[in-house]
Amino acid sequence: MATTTLTGPRPTPRPGPLTGFTIGVTAARRRDELTALLTRRGAQVVEAPVLRIMPLADDLALRRATESCLTAPLDYVVATTGVGWRGWMSAAEGWGRGAALADACRRAVVLTRGPKATGAVRASGLGEGFSPGSEATDELLTWLLARPLTGRRIAVQEHGVRLDDFAAALRERGAEVISVPVYRWAPPDDPAPVRRLVEQTVRRQVHALAFTSAPAVSAFVETAAADGLRDALLDALRGDVLPVCVGALCARPFADLGLPAEFPERGRLGSLVRLLAETLPSRGRRELDLGNTRLTLQGNAALVDGESRLLSPRGAAVLRALAERPGHVLSRADLLRTAWPDAAADEHAVEAAVGRLRAALGPHGKLIRTVPKRGYRLAAG
Repeated sequence: MATTTLTGPRPTPRPGPLTGFTIGVTAARRRDELTALLTRRGAQVVEAPVLRIMPLADDLALRRATESCLTAPLDYVVATTGVGWRGWMSAAEGWGRGAALADACRRAVVLTRGPKATGAVRASGLGEGFSPGSEATDELLTWLLARPLTGRRIAVQEHGVRLDDFAAALRERGAEVISVPVYRWAPPDDPAPVRRLVEQTVRRQVHALAFTSAPAVSAFVETAAADGLRDALLDALRGDVLPVCVGALCARPFADLGLPAEFPERGRLGSLVRLLAETLPSRGRRELDLGNTRLTLQGNAALVDGESRLLSPRGAAVLRALAERPGHVLSRADLLRTAWPDAAADEHAVEAAVGRLRAALGPHGKLIRTVPKRGYRLAAG
């Protein structure tokens, strides 16, 4: 897991839209790309791959499925993911069956689930007969069920999880279905980063979680359940921590749990990052005019006259409490109730946190005034 430890003042002259926000990245594939896109916009990233892809290039199940596809003509071939389709074609090529498989698919009607699968099919020299606009597997099934299927042979390239219900619905209509398991999801080699991210989410130490697959959503919730934190996790995701998915299909497990999840119209990493950059700053952002000073609170960052200072989560909570009523004195007990709601702490912890907060703000630390025997206030002018 990649994290950043904050020590001392850290000015950022040109803050980005995600400056001050900590985002958990749960993806395994293309994790580096997603992390780079987020950090480029100022976010701090906690990396915790929830699942890993297990390629099946040497697996007997994939080879048997491929040979089954070649025993008789195929009528329909369903391509569900670009990476899966490319993996299948590559594995067949390695076995010396690439040309035969391509010819079998060329004689069939190829259905593609979205632009990525479509691009992979076209790159292999084939064309698609149907591709739903929503990228939903359900639409592929509806399209197929609208046609006579008795005696038809259908190959279904699976995408990490088995599509048993999809195949069963086709078989009920008389089709012969060949499931092609190009890759499958497996638990991460090291589950500790995922468990830590669950705990950080429960403690509201991250502001958002980014998901790129539905199985990752389910596995994340299952990890929380195994540690007895399922209800606490869902409570955090209902309010303080924003779950963001790459698309509607990815967000479906959240919908099944009755949780709202944001997702872009286009299922792309760039669209996911843009959605985060547009949505997070509007959640709890606070702007104040303090005499000659302009203060903006955004996530765990304080932007003072356009210069950003990254704060600890506790320091950000203290500053946000003081900013609720600039010029008004908050006692140490008041700050304890606000910034330490679920932790055992005493007034000495408040004093230490204020000292670290002033240090993190650098020359702007003077905005926090001590009122002897009463507490602290944010200078209003």
